[in-house]
Amino acid sequence: MSLPQQEKVYSVSRLNREIRNLLEQGFASLQLTGEISNFVAPASGHWYFSLKDDKAQVKAAMWRGNNRYCRYRPQNGEQVLVQARVSVYEPRGDYQLIVEQMAPAGEGLLKQQFDALKLRLAGEGLFSSQHKQPLPARINRVGVVTSPTGAAVRDILSVLKRRAPQLEVVIYPTQVQGQEAHHQIAAQIELANLRSEVDVLIVGRGGGSLEDLWCFNEETVARAIFASQLPVISAVGHEIDTTISDYVADLRAPTPSAAAELVSPDGAEIQAQLGQQKQRLSSAMQRYLTHHAQQLQNSHQRLLLQHPQAQLMQQAQKVDELSSRLHRAMNHQQHRAQSRVTLAQHRLAQFHPEQKLRYAHQHLDSLKEKLTRTMQASQQQHTQQLALLAARLDSVSPLAVLSRGYSITKSGEKVVKSTRDVAAGDILTTELHDGRLQTQVIDVTAAEPNREDN
Repeated sequence: MSLPQQEKVYSVSRLNREIRNLLEQGFASLQLTGEISNFVAPASGHWYFSLKDDKAQVKAAMWRGNNRYCRYRPQNGEQVLVQARVSVYEPRGDYQLIVEQMAPAGEGLLKQQFDALKLRLAGEGLFSSQHKQPLPARINRVGVVTSPTGAAVRDILSVLKRRAPQLEVVIYPTQVQGQEAHHQIAAQIELANLRSEVDVLIVGRGGGSLEDLWCFNEETVARAIFASQLPVISAVGHEIDTTISDYVADLRAPTPSAAAELVSPDGAEIQAQLGQQKQRLSSAMQRYLTHHAQQLQNSHQRLLLQHPQAQLMQQAQKVDELSSRLHRAMNHQQHRAQSRVTLAQHRLAQFHPEQKLRYAHQHLDSLKEKLTRTMQASQQQHTQQLALLAARLDSVSPLAVLSRGYSITKSGEKVVKSTRDVAAGDILTTELHDGRLQTQVIDVTAAEPNREDN
């Protein structure tokens, strides 16, 4: 015997997982009935139990998120109708039901009938909003189709007495539970329409189980409400209860007491509305009187304005106003003329010869002063230059040389610089620092040449 290939070998967990997938895909959702057994509700809030019949059983679980919507707690031995899907608890390989909804078996069948009738009537348009009638703006008489001894009629009468005691109430007695109830309810609705003695109908009863309220889920009642010419308010059970009558009626009230409130304005509210209307009427009257008083005052004012004396006063006022304007205009013209004269005098003073001569004398004095300052500055500058040149000339003057013991000898006008410039018998003039000497040359002896020069 050869071993199979490794990829074809299943683990137990893989097998359970794939079986679970097959079951969940093959039985996505189903309904079934059975008897509860082995019911357990641990602290987690989940429910675990078995569903069985006389031949077999299957394990089931209902998670906390789903079982909290159940309106009762199931007990062992009860017949129930469940909506569930098939799954597998992989750790043990047990297949089980995962229950999503649960109801007693009888209630479950009624729920199916309810859904089927609701779907059919909706398809016929019995629930359409276009067939709904509004409640009358003014209600004087209310008809009530219900049990004359039930809690619903007492609640309705109590509310109406408290809120609107002026309303009349007509009771159309009928059974609201049992096999004949729906025929009686439909007949009373037809009777109320035949008599046409009320403005609106309240059809309903107090709370109860689905079986107790079932007569309001019958097609007979639904079609009688739809055919009613009178507006119908459905007031069946409590707020959580919903019936076919609620869908067909022109208006649904969560309770009979709420229906009574819908048809009866609150006395305190009416009193408040009357107070508001009184206040609005008073305000409107006040506005009306004020408006006409103002019109009268305006007419009186217009009459006064049209009186001859008023006209004369207006003309006199107009003359005074014109006189005042003329006076202001004359003053303005005089002021402007005075301003022009002053301006002309000012300009004339500016161009007068005397003024020009004064300006010329001032300008001449200014030039004279400027020339004096310039000459003094120039003389001072030249004096400084002359002193500087004299100092320089004095530093190179022959007289300065003569004062140090030197002299200058001239033969005529020619300065004697060499023995060759004179001859014996020449008259020479010698310049000293303190005078002149005239001498005659007796002999001329030339100096011997320097041997070093040779």
